[in-house]
Amino acid sequence: MDAATIIGYAATVTLLLGYLPQTIRTIRTRSTDDIAMGTFSMMGLGALLFAIQGAMTGNMPLLVANICSTTMSSIIFGIKIYNDYFKKKKKK
Repeated sequence: MDAATIIGYAATVTLLLGYLPQTIRTIRTRSTDDIAMGTFSMMGLGALLFAIQGAMTGNMPLLVANICSTTMSSIIFGIKIYNDYFKKKKKK
């Protein structure tokens, strides 16, 4: 295994460990008030595009990390949309 592959796998692990706590917290608490919609939507889109690039180039660390990141971003984004929609509906 060459150095670039090792760095790719290390990046995969650190990226996933970065997303995981927020995802778990959001699922458990359903609290999304402090999450910026624009930031998470752009991060999710970026992860999706990197996943596509990983698939196109055969770069497995890039593909795996970004499929997982896209999934976690989608979960948080979905809960955020749900919370924002129903909070606005309750205030009316």
